[in-house]
Amino acid sequence: MTLRGPGLIDQSEAARQAALLRRHPRESLTVFFPMYNEEDNLHAAVASAAEILQTLTDDYEILLVDDASTDRTGTMAEELAAADPRIRVIHHARNLRLGGALKTGFAHATKDLILYSDADYPFDMIELVKAVRIMRQADVVSAYRFDRTGEGPLRTLYSFGWNLLIKLLFGLRVKDVNFSFKLVRRKVFENVHLKSESSFIDAELLIRCQYCGYRILQMGVDYFPRSRGISTLSSFGTIRKMASEMFRLYPELQALRRRQRAPEPPASAS
Repeated sequence: MTLRGPGLIDQSEAARQAALLRRHPRESLTVFFPMYNEEDNLHAAVASAAEILQTLTDDYEILLVDDASTDRTGTMAEELAAADPRIRVIHHARNLRLGGALKTGFAHATKDLILYSDADYPFDMIELVKAVRIMRQADVVSAYRFDRTGEGPLRTLYSFGWNLLIKLLFGLRVKDVNFSFKLVRRKVFENVHLKSESSFIDAELLIRCQYCGYRILQMGVDYFPRSRGISTLSSFGTIRKMASEMFRLYPELQALRRRQRAPEPPASAS
């Protein structure tokens, strides 16, 4: 497959992969974007998602979570929703950061499969076709970046250290914990209840899914570093909050891990 850059869809490849899915019952899809001041990316992100969703199913929705943006993001999102009933907007009265935006998105999604992604083109949306195929054998598809050195050496180093720390502390077998491409079955949230407010929520989601026995499969994608807008993921304040929440939730997550490992008590004789 030849990728033509972020937001540019290879129509022939999309059609070919979508044809493979027609042999199986189509599941409904929610794609949601947590957004804070994304007016430069919003229209293109929604158009790219809609273009691919139309090849996969007639039953889809695009959910825009406006995390108290201070630019025109909220107004633009409402304009898109007014023009298309498959687009819904949820506004936060105050900024709840990534954790709050993701909890809102997962809680308000109504379709069988839920994809969360950033609005700044971190990957070509055609990858969703491949992810839906993989979901036939999984409960979660978590993508990892083939090459993320375009972010710069410092952020690459932060990511390596964070992924290693999560693996050592929680035994999570995922290559790229914080990448914003996670496709999840909605039924997972009958047992997985997220509590993080910070960017630790990416790790928390995967840790809880693994400890609850859900199957996580991974797939590699080409990565497009942010070219518009501002990312704060590698700021000291964000890292401090992630680490603080990790240690706060560590006892609860380890207790969940022990419960899942505990053998079932033998059935009493009648």
